[in-house]
Amino acid sequence: MVVRVLAVLLYLLATRLLSWLVLPGRSSASKDVELLVLRHEVAVLRRSTPRPRLTWADRAILTALVRLLPRKLREHRLVTPGTLLRWHRRLVARRWTYPHKVGRPPLDDTIATLIERLATENPSWGYKRIQGELMRLGHRIGASTIRRVLKRLKIPPAPKRQTETTWRQFLHTQASTLIAVDFFHIDCALTLRRVYVFFAIEVGSRYVHVLGATSHPDGPWTTQQARNLLMELGDPASGFAFLVRDRAGQFTTSFDSVLASAGITGVKIPPRSPRANAYAERFVLTVRSEVTDRMLILGQRHLRTVLDAYARHYNGRRPHRGRRLQPPRPDHAIANLCQERIKRRPILGGLINEYERAG
Repeated sequence: MVVRVLAVLLYLLATRLLSWLVLPGRSSASKDVELLVLRHEVAVLRRSTPRPRLTWADRAILTALVRLLPRKLREHRLVTPGTLLRWHRRLVARRWTYPHKVGRPPLDDTIATLIERLATENPSWGYKRIQGELMRLGHRIGASTIRRVLKRLKIPPAPKRQTETTWRQFLHTQASTLIAVDFFHIDCALTLRRVYVFFAIEVGSRYVHVLGATSHPDGPWTTQQARNLLMELGDPASGFAFLVRDRAGQFTTSFDSVLASAGITGVKIPPRSPRANAYAERFVLTVRSEVTDRMLILGQRHLRTVLDAYARHYNGRRPHRGRRLQPPRPDHAIANLCQERIKRRPILGGLINEYERAG
């Protein structure tokens, strides 16, 4: 053991003597650089953190000074040559600004919004069904991407979404199979007689049928108007399942039998509950406020002429908030923006105006 310790001491003395012999042959600039490197290393090691972390300034200083040291002294520094090379590679990688994309490209926000819309409006559509619809629209998106988008939006898979029907979806689905009927009366200015108007409104499309006007709306007359309604509806009558009406005496058993022959079930609203027939009541308010309360009705024939003109406007031109400001069955052509002149067409003597572009 003593011999080994002596050998180590002799080696250290020899190394130190050789370094002293080499030192006079070095230039003063090289000595100054070594001193600067040593001082900076000591400053780094004196930092309070357990493991000193080099900042970008430390890396720049050590990289610039170590290059000026002799080759043998570079191997005993705080920063190894491998570290310097790694720093250099990082600097070169940051220097070049050409696109370096790794992995899948990010999904466009518009496509994500479209995926959300398809999943929300179609509860029974799964990932593959949505993928096929997107492909038909020109977007090639993977099923896993669709699953990831819906998961981020907290939209459950199709089996869970299919059982969760919103009230809006339920009511819109039921509305397409409903038709409502009701009466409203007008007091004629010339004859001073009260005329009753019988009408029907398709709840889904808001299309109105003015069936007839009479001073004596008894059961047989109302039953005949039910037959006229079925003839006017034609084949589309098979799409209606229920007819909403009140409990007036005019709606007899024969009235319900005529409807039942076409597969339509009559539904009575509760007593003294006009709000249960809200769509029909709303049309009564509309026709009164827009027409009959603003002009004098001379007689039954005059009333029928006025209501026929208003029904054409109501069904073909009047915008409805329940249909996104579209008429029930538009009868006008698409506006040609090349024609700058706007033409007004008065209805009922200017009581209602319709506008369209004209050349």
